[in-house]
Amino acid sequence: MLQIFLDTIKDLIASSGLAALQWQNVVMILISFAFMYLAIKHKFEPLLLLPIAFGMLLTNLPCTGMYHPELWVLDEAGHVDFGNIITNGGLLDYLYIGVKLQIYPALIFLGIGCMTDFAPLIANPKSFLLGAAAQAGIFLTFIGAAALGFNAVEAGSIAIIGGADGPTAIYVSSQLLNDKCSVSTGTIALAAYTYMALVPLIQPPIMRLLTTEKERKIKMAQLRTVSKTEKIIFPIAVTIIIALLVPSAAPLVGMLMLGNLFKESGVVDRLCKTAQNELMNIITIFLGISVGATTVAQNVISWDFLKVIVLGVIAFSIGTASGVLFGKLMCLVTGGKVNPLIGSAGVSAVPMAARQSQKVGSEADPTNFLLMHAMGPNVAGVIGSAVAAGVLLSIIPH
Repeated sequence: MLQIFLDTIKDLIASSGLAALQWQNVVMILISFAFMYLAIKHKFEPLLLLPIAFGMLLTNLPCTGMYHPELWVLDEAGHVDFGNIITNGGLLDYLYIGVKLQIYPALIFLGIGCMTDFAPLIANPKSFLLGAAAQAGIFLTFIGAAALGFNAVEAGSIAIIGGADGPTAIYVSSQLLNDKCSVSTGTIALAAYTYMALVPLIQPPIMRLLTTEKERKIKMAQLRTVSKTEKIIFPIAVTIIIALLVPSAAPLVGMLMLGNLFKESGVVDRLCKTAQNELMNIITIFLGISVGATTVAQNVISWDFLKVIVLGVIAFSIGTASGVLFGKLMCLVTGGKVNPLIGSAGVSAVPMAARQSQKVGSEADPTNFLLMHAMGPNVAGVIGSAVAAGVLLSIIPH
C-alpha cells in the first residue's frame, strides 16, 4: 500500500509543471513579475502592459496547454493552419487568432478614433508635416536593423516601434513575423509599450539638446475655431485619400476615422460610447494577454531581443529628433512663428508626447501654452504611423 502511494505521488510530480520547468521559464516568469510591477507600481501603460505581462506568465508556465507555438508554424504554402489551431489549440491560441487576423488592432483604432479630437490638426494643417517628419525614425531604423543582420520582415517589425504606437506595432509585426523569425510579436509589443511609457524620460533631453532657450520661449498664435462641418468632412476625406494612396493602411486609418466620425457626427452616441469604453476594454484584454502569450522563452532570451530593445529606443529617439528638427525648419521658414518643441509630438504617443512639448516649453516660459498646438502634430502622428505601417507592409514581401 505504501509503495502504491509513493508511486502515485511520483507520477503526480512527473506529470506536473514542476518536472518540466526549465531555467528559461523561470527567467521569463521573473521578467513578467517585473513588468507587472512597472504596470501596477509605476503605472507604465498599465491597460496593456499588465495583461501582456500576465500573458507572458501564463505562456511560460509549463504543461498548461494554453498556447502552442508549434501550431503557428507555417505550412509549405506559407500559411497558418487555423483549422488545426481550432482543433488542437488552447485558450491563448484562440485569442491570438484575433491578433493574427489583424482584428484587435483595428478595433483598438476604432476606439481611439472615438476619443480623438482632430480640431488642432484641422486648424493648423501644417502639423501634418511634423507628424510625417517624426516617422523618419521608422525608416532609418529599418535600414539599421537590416544592417545588423535582421531580415526584411524582422527589420520592419522592429522599425515600427519608432512610431510609438502599440496597436500599429502589433498590427505590422503580426502580419510580418512568423515562426522562422528571431523575434516575436510579443517582444515587439513589449518594446513599443515600454518606450511609450518612458516618453517623459526619453523626449525632454532630446528636445532641450536640439533647441535653444529662445526657440523654446516662442509663443504661437491662438488656433482658429474649427466648424462641425469641417470635423465631419475630415475623417471621410482622410480615409479616401489614404486608402487610395496607401491601400495597406486602410484597415487602421479606416477604423480610426470611423470612430472619429462616430464622435463628431453627434448622432450615434451609443455606438461612440461602446467603441471607446466596453468594446475597447474587452479588446484590450484579449490583445494584451494573447500578445503576451507569444513571449515564449526561446524567443526572448537571446541577443536578438537585446538588439530589438536597443533599436527600439534608437527608432523612438530619431523620430523625436526628426520632429524637432523639422519644427526648427518651420520656425525658420515662418519667421519664428512655430515653436520647434511641438515637432517632438509628431510621434504617435497620444497625449503624452504633446504634454512633454508643453512641459519643456513652460520650463523656459511659464506663460507659454503649447499643448493645443502640440496636439496637432500628435494626432497627425497617429495617422502618420498608420501610413508608415501601410508602406512597410507594401514594400516588404510577406
